This record gives sequence, C-alpha cells and structure tokens, in this order.
Amino acid sequence: MLPRSADPDCAGPRRVRDPVGMDELRWTGPQGHDALAEDPTGTGSGRLERPLLVVAFRGLFDASGSATASIEWLAGKFGHETVGEIDPETFFDFTQERPVLFIDEDGERRLRWPRNEVVVAETPADQRDLLMVSGIEPHLRWRTFAQTLTEVVHRTGVETVVTLGSMVGMAPHTRPPAVTGSSTNEQLADRLGLDRPSYQGPTGVVGVLHDTLDRAGIPVISLRVSVPHYVPDTPNPKATRALLRWFEQVSGVDTAYAELDTAAADWQRHVDAAVAGDDELILYVRRLEEQADQTEELMPSGDDLAAELEAFLREQGRGRQD
Repeated sequence: MLPRSADPDCAGPRRVRDPVGMDELRWTGPQGHDALAEDPTGTGSGRLERPLLVVAFRGLFDASGSATASIEWLAGKFGHETVGEIDPETFFDFTQERPVLFIDEDGERRLRWPRNEVVVAETPADQRDLLMVSGIEPHLRWRTFAQTLTEVVHRTGVETVVTLGSMVGMAPHTRPPAVTGSSTNEQLADRLGLDRPSYQGPTGVVGVLHDTLDRAGIPVISLRVSVPHYVPDTPNPKATRALLRWFEQVSGVDTAYAELDTAAADWQRHVDAAVAGDDELILYVRRLEEQADQTEELMPSGDDLAAELEAFLREQGRGRQD
C-alpha cells in the first residue's frame, strides 16, 4: 500500500524529467510524488505492492466505451487517488479535442483541458496494487507519449503492463463477448496460453506503446473484447464485465465483475427489443450466433493464470539478478 509522505518537497505540483529529457509528467500532489518517484534505495521497487499498470484510451480501440469503463469500474471499486497528469500540450491537437469551459461549484468560470491521468488504486493487502492510465488517445507524438509511460513503469517498479481494448466485430449480442488475450513476449504468451499478435496494418497509440514496452523488455499483455458492430456506440456493460473477468483471471485482482450482471442483462433486454422489430436483423443475428457457437474460446480456460503470471515474473526477476 501507499504510505503518506511528510516530504515538504511534495507540497505541490511537480514535474520530473526522464533520462531522455522529456518533461511531460506532472505530479498532482504529495501522494503523487511519493508514489511515483524512484525508490531511494535504487532497487526500483518503490512503495507499491507488486504493481501492474493498466491502460485504456478513448478512441479507436474503445468501442462502446467498454475499455475505459473497465478502468473507471476498477477506480470506483478501490480506494484511489490521481497522482499524476500527462501534459496535454505536447500530445493533443486542440482543434480536434477542444478544451471545455464550465462553471465550478463556487460559480467560477473554469477551463478543462483534455488529459490523461495516472491513478493509484489501493487494493487489498494480498493483491497487486494498480496504476491506471486512462483518458483520450493522443493525436500527436505517439513515440514520446509511449516513452513517457515507459518511464512511469521504470519509476514505479511496475512489473507488467496490461492494455484493455474493445473493438467492433461480428459478435452477436446474445452470446458471451469474446475476449482475445495476446502478448508479444513469447515466454509470457506460452506460459499463459495467450496468442502472439499477428495483425499487420494501421495501429493506434496502444500498438506504439506495446512496441516501446517490448523493446524495453517490459512484459505487456493485451486484452481485447469484441462488441456487436450493429450496436457499437452505446455503453455495453456486458463487454465491460467480460474484460474485467479476464483481467481478474490474469492479474489475480478481485474486480467484482459479477456486480455488473444486472446491468449486462438489462442491456441485452434493450437490444433484444430493438432487434425484435427488424426481421432482417433477426436473421442476421441468428447467423452470427451460429458462427459464434462454432468458434473456440479465445482465452485460455482455468483459474491459474494469475499464478502462472506470478511464476513468470519471479523467473524474470531471478534472470535479471543473475
């Protein structure tokens, strides 16, 4: 867990420069500096308990908002605190993602800029702490953005990064959403029974981040859920539940995903009612169901994925020490 710091240098926002001269990360308070600063012993362990970094962005890989909704769910379930912000000036085209004027609780006129925040979630004592980065996919300087997140990993002792995504696909709303897990790390993929990525073509910032982390030797896992392409824009708690379920399987962190059962069932009833009024769509959904029923599970089965991840990371740690 994260102890409170009495360091007077942590009293206000503070920037930290990384080894390549970037100045993109801003601490937002004393807990931020205490949580994210390098471990004074030089071991890189920091003050977090075996931390994972979880990442999702609004944009291309957030169909129905299911990926970012998963991070919002996790932040809502645990005690959490925003400990850092990534400076938007470097990464956003403000003609594409404009700042917003609003009136605050005191009646003051304020300006809210697009941003990506670093949040610490305090999990139960026997589980991994979570650092989470969620917000808007940046428009500019993706390599610099990925390097900034890589530096967050180094400064906090993060052991593994998990990216969450949701994409439209040939998925019937009546079936459990298909989740695909993959890793570019051959040993990790083999250990957990995950796919090795085979996609070739245009990518988003998550693809750039995966490449940057892979080159830095940081294990990264991708979890992606497929949402029905005929209802891509409405919130989909059924898909969010599926992502959270598999994140729990991989990480060992209790996500309480079953609490979304009622919301998922309500969502399906609403879509059922909409589909019922369109004979062509009814036939189309039936064809998708037949295809889905013939498709093998895309994620490995079993409850021991988190244990396998732990074993893999222990072996990696021993290898670095040797």
